Amino acid sequence: MKKLLYLFLVSCFTLSISAQEELVYQKPPKEILELADFERAPSLMMDSKRTKMIFQYRNTYKTLADLSEQEIRLAGLRINPKTNIASTTTYLNNLKYKNFNDVEAKQIEGLPENARISNMSWSPDETKIAFTNTTQKGVELWYIDVAIGKAIKLTEDNLNANMGNPYTWFRDNNSLLIRVLPKDKAALIDAKEAVPTGPTISISEKGEKAQNRTYQDLLQNVTDEANFEALATSELYKVDLTGKTTLWKEKAIYSGEIFSPDGNYILISTIKRPFSYIVPLGRFPSETNIYDLDGKLISKFNERPLLEVIPKGFMSTYTGKRSISWRSDQPATLYWAEALDGGDQEKQVPKRDEIFQLAAPFTGQPTSLVKTINRYAGILWGNENVAVLYDNWWNTRNTKTYLFNPSNSKHEPIVISDRNYQDVYSDPGNFDTKRNQYGRNVLNIDGEKAYLIGDGYTEKGQFPFVDEFDLKTKVSKRLYQSNYTDKKLDIISINDAKRGEYLIRLQSPIEYPNYFILNTKKRIAPIPVTHFDNPFKSIANVYKEVIKYKRPDGVELTGTLYLPAGYDMQKKEKLPMVMWAYPTEYKDKSSAGQNTTNPNEFIYPYYGSPIYWVTRGYAILDDAAFPIVGEGKSEPNDTFIEQLVANAKAAIDAVEELGYVDRNRVAVGGHSYGAFMTANLLTHSDLFAAGIARSGAYNRTLTPFGFQAEERNYWEAPEVYNTMSPFMHADKMKHPLLLIHGGDDNNPGTHTMQSERYFNALKGLGAPARLVILPKESHGYAAKESVLHLLWEQDQWLEKYVKNKK
Repeated sequence: MKKLLYLFLVSCFTLSISAQEELVYQKPPKEILELADFERAPSLMMDSKRTKMIFQYRNTYKTLADLSEQEIRLAGLRINPKTNIASTTTYLNNLKYKNFNDVEAKQIEGLPENARISNMSWSPDETKIAFTNTTQKGVELWYIDVAIGKAIKLTEDNLNANMGNPYTWFRDNNSLLIRVLPKDKAALIDAKEAVPTGPTISISEKGEKAQNRTYQDLLQNVTDEANFEALATSELYKVDLTGKTTLWKEKAIYSGEIFSPDGNYILISTIKRPFSYIVPLGRFPSETNIYDLDGKLISKFNERPLLEVIPKGFMSTYTGKRSISWRSDQPATLYWAEALDGGDQEKQVPKRDEIFQLAAPFTGQPTSLVKTINRYAGILWGNENVAVLYDNWWNTRNTKTYLFNPSNSKHEPIVISDRNYQDVYSDPGNFDTKRNQYGRNVLNIDGEKAYLIGDGYTEKGQFPFVDEFDLKTKVSKRLYQSNYTDKKLDIISINDAKRGEYLIRLQSPIEYPNYFILNTKKRIAPIPVTHFDNPFKSIANVYKEVIKYKRPDGVELTGTLYLPAGYDMQKKEKLPMVMWAYPTEYKDKSSAGQNTTNPNEFIYPYYGSPIYWVTRGYAILDDAAFPIVGEGKSEPNDTFIEQLVANAKAAIDAVEELGYVDRNRVAVGGHSYGAFMTANLLTHSDLFAAGIARSGAYNRTLTPFGFQAEERNYWEAPEVYNTMSPFMHADKMKHPLLLIHGGDDNNPGTHTMQSERYFNALKGLGAPARLVILPKESHGYAAKESVLHLLWEQDQWLEKYVKNKK
């Protein structure tokens, strides 16, 4: 207790003696800058028949001016109150289109000036695409006539996108249901100027255990409640493709509008009071009702109370209807899950969940479809006689896949897969889907056959596959398996299984990922569909290898090793090295040791990557495996520190044995939980010369009801929390640590305060450290100025404490 008190006092009172450095935004050295300052290739949007492609362009980075726009944080949302859309939205600025067989993409005409495009979606018949455009004042709705490649404006900039996508298509393909700001929208209250009418009071009733994670951006007082209600409230209007609008539903806090597959009904969810100060809006009270196309109420379908109190555990849930949705294969049938264990994972029951359905006109009694052994995880509908059901259980990492007959609940579902979902070598793949007559994705069934697309991870490498699955015999037959050894192949979709035609993506370390049509029954090369160029040619000649090694307990590990271009493999100069990693929890050593790294993956130095430093004379060990294993009744975190150090030592030993590195000049780094790992490694080992920790959490007593994959609370496992917290061992830190954090981190558990308090403790105890707060940035960093300065900071740190270590 004396040690904890001392650390607390240090963190509170050293701020006044902390030194600051006045510094404007910097840029990294030329070698890094030319990699970081690149033009991003467009992303793609395709129709279900794979005949049309939309090329979506955006800036490589945002700017600080973008991040400095108005923002208000309420109930887990971050909103721009001027434009009424999420302040974190990433916008597209241009769109092009082409048919699959065309060589060049064409410009979509008529796009808004200074376009800020988001929320794109196909119409049900896939002849049009709707999108929103954000102006300086608000959000507009537009659509694209794909046949002529022209964009047309439908509404003024008065849509309300604060709760997400503000529109949905009617099934007629000629009109949309939109959320619009009410004409009598309440004015926002300035929280800084509002005069309180009383204190803020929260209540805990005896016996009600609200063990919630450490959420960000929650409501805090009645002013926040009023502002949230004002910003989240919309009216629903119907707008046709001529721009004519008619009021469809009165104002409410709409959180979801989903049409039935036949388009004759709509399921609408709204949020109700009372709001909460300890959980975000997804757990506020809600009401879900069914309406017809004229907005007439058909059925008050479900009311869900405030969910502050839920039984403890990752597999616990609430009672009553949940996961309410429409059956994709039926005109208008709702289905949902209900817990059979009271939502409490600690209760031992033979079946955890039961799935029910109710068809239009929704006046009868629900019928039971099926029950699950684990917690329900979804259904892929096929037809009236075939559907695929999934469940899972986190504590055992078990997942089951069932085949069942939706028309006969007396037939027991058949388990066709029962496996550890972290055991990637046993993954049978995912069922392929197709778009049905309602425009919904359903199981791709051809007679008695369905199809599986698998990632194909094996001990010998990754070889994606397509299997034909017999729905009668439940036996799979291999139709195709990649034999590429010099490229990474991903199977995107099955175009025609009988003809052996697939849409694939190919890449290599120096070839940017591009799309191709592959025909496995014709001996011809894959036909290119896209032609994206490599924007990182300056690192085309670096050496890349996936190395394999073991830690002392026999767990097999991997990491991706990069060496500078021109490195003499015979002379083997001892290089400084940067190791980058992120710990992952497992329940068995076998799964922990499986390799999911493909050596043929394109070398893409994104903003957070350590690969930049291969141009500065460093060896890089990226994505080094850091499994944390807890078998049987043991939990992974019971031996977290020991396993961290064992993983790190095994990695350094392996690269040193290859003769490439000077083990006295090795840095370790990571982001988020990787930052937490970094601080612990520098604290509890002497393996590293220095470290870089970005956006981490370092005091686990500030996340007392669980973190990452830890579901025990602090009072159940105080020794685990204290041992794992670098803050509690700040007096042991002797190695230089660069702490970087976004000034407005929005991730649960990694509040900016975590880095600030940890730095204050380190400085108060004389440890070498530097704290860099990036203004306006969240958990990940978005502005170009921030990213370039981040790279400069990391380069300076590595040059001083690693490459030129004294």
